Amino acid sequence: MELLVVIAIIALLMSILMPALARVREQAKTVLCQSNLKQMGAAFDMYTGDNNGYFQQGYWGLADCTSSNWWIHAVKPYYGNPDVCLCPMAIKLGYDANPGYYGEVGATFLAWSAQGWLGTPGSAWGSYGLNGWVENNQCPTESANTSRRRWRHTAVRGTNNIPLLLDAPWIDCWPQHHDPPAEFDDQDWRHGSHMARFMKNRHNGGIQGVFMDYSVRWIGLKEMYTLKWHREFDVAGRWTLAGGASNWPDWMKNFKDF
Repeated sequence: MELLVVIAIIALLMSILMPALARVREQAKTVLCQSNLKQMGAAFDMYTGDNNGYFQQGYWGLADCTSSNWWIHAVKPYYGNPDVCLCPMAIKLGYDANPGYYGEVGATFLAWSAQGWLGTPGSAWGSYGLNGWVENNQCPTESANTSRRRWRHTAVRGTNNIPLLLDAPWIDCWPQHHDPPAEFDDQDWRHGSHMARFMKNRHNGGIQGVFMDYSVRWIGLKEMYTLKWHREFDVAGRWTLAGGASNWPDWMKNFKDF
């Protein structure tokens, strides 16, 4: 009987302690994620400092319109260890979306890997994605609408509300204010809007991100529509409180409104 009582007490204590330990573990991963993003912010700061304030050219962004200068490679000399590109909540690689082309696509708790697409196999992986609108694309055939929306350099106002690098299932995204939210939690990135691609419930109803002023903070999933993703982005659009947001998907209804 005494042994059974001891076992019961231990079981009770374990039931109390395990959730607390899980929360502590998650908080530690959140702190490490923010630390990684701070390092990445410093890397972008050094890169732009060495390039007259301009960001890298990005996907098919060089003047020949067929060559790329991805952030994952352009900024690598400044961040060194590739593991800093991994959020501790998403270090395992995702699924192979299109063999020989995309490589592994990430998810809420899975990292992406570009494999041979962005260089030699295994040369590019992470669980953060760039706001593609910051890129300094140099392709002369880019449409005027797309070109004028780009930030291109750091000499702009409101940098504390311009996202730079965030939790994401792929290397980059180009959100628009009219993009619908993800239809369900962890929606496949290929079947949603660019805003929905970033909508991963990785950190208790939000994601972590570094902004163009290199500050790092938590971003609520609904708050994402209030950020200034590009020069013409409406921060009071239909998916914000100011724009009368309604009809959120069921999985998002209980998240904080912005």
